[in-house]
Amino acid sequence: MRPWPLGILLLLGLTLAQPAQLGPRPFFLLDRLEPGPLHQRLAACAARTEAYPRSPLAVGHRGAALFFPEHTREGYLAAVRQGAGFVECDAVPTADGALVCRHSDRDLAETTNILSTPLAAKCRKPFRPGRKPDCRTTDLTLAEFLSLEGWPEGRNEAARKPGDYYRAAPAWRTLAYAPGTVMSHRRYIELLKPTGVNFIPELKKADLPPGLSLEAYRRRIVDDYRELGVPPERVYLQSFDLEDLRYWRRYAPEYAKNAVWLDGRYKERGFDPAHPERLKPSMAALAAEGLRFLSPPLWVLLALDEDGRIVPSAYAGAALSPGLELIPWTLERSGPLTGGGGWYYRSVRPAIRSDGDVYRVLDVLVNQIGVYAIFSDWPATVTFFDACGRR
Repeated sequence: MRPWPLGILLLLGLTLAQPAQLGPRPFFLLDRLEPGPLHQRLAACAARTEAYPRSPLAVGHRGAALFFPEHTREGYLAAVRQGAGFVECDAVPTADGALVCRHSDRDLAETTNILSTPLAAKCRKPFRPGRKPDCRTTDLTLAEFLSLEGWPEGRNEAARKPGDYYRAAPAWRTLAYAPGTVMSHRRYIELLKPTGVNFIPELKKADLPPGLSLEAYRRRIVDDYRELGVPPERVYLQSFDLEDLRYWRRYAPEYAKNAVWLDGRYKERGFDPAHPERLKPSMAALAAEGLRFLSPPLWVLLALDEDGRIVPSAYAGAALSPGLELIPWTLERSGPLTGGGGWYYRSVRPAIRSDGDVYRVLDVLVNQIGVYAIFSDWPATVTFFDACGRR
């Protein structure tokens, strides 16, 4: 694949090196926040006439996936324009060993148009009405993958035609910005390098193609940044596998300084954020081995006090005690928050009643816990709060 011309990339960087463009959503959410001191503070700032700056708090989760197809050029650029300080690429391999940006090595049927292309013949389970297809990046070459279109994540299991299967985003999303341009990991780097935003790539667990060892897979994600001249301080490697981080510390210590452990222990039997002392490794042990950044789900950092107010959880306090920095996930991923907000708010569900409560959650995360950054499917929400809601 030919890289984008340098002139276009430099012009893109200059175009995006401007104040954040928030659009209407942050103010739509403000209209739905209950009256009180927080509403007054945000409303006063919303009347400002000066520009909103880029936010080091805002992580564009898979780009701007609330409305834009995830891991696409268009979604990444939307995240940058909304003021994101970081933009994420989940990295998975292709058959020829390149890395591409997908949340999973086997989600192509739900996030691209592969079922409507000749490449559908490469799916391990082709489309059949009533059956979930199985279409994997590891069965495509890089060139084949880049020929696809990106679509908002969704599937219609009742579909009678292939095109109806993936054109099935939830009603609270939209197809208005589809299709999008799918991205390799290197193209993601080339696109964002001139903008000044930070990279936060995740090495996903994947079935590796023949000829690509686990060590080579771990090295490749680092080598793409080295070869493209990205300074280590702009790279925040992340993984759910703690062994990946330990490998990076040995292989590329300069790129491992900002490595993020995505804490998947919430899946373990008996996990309770009110009892972090039961966790293995302990927070102190993680810090002692060199971990700096810890990334749990939103609900793990939140609890309710005896009056039903949202407060920091014991897990949050335990992580902060040895100096760990927290990067929770994922804001703006639950759809409408009426009725408790779903899985991402499970620990504080009784306190979540409207879309505006996203700001009450941010108030606790930012002003009480002091998180380092926050993954969001719509970075403008965090950009606005960072400018107007910090105390």
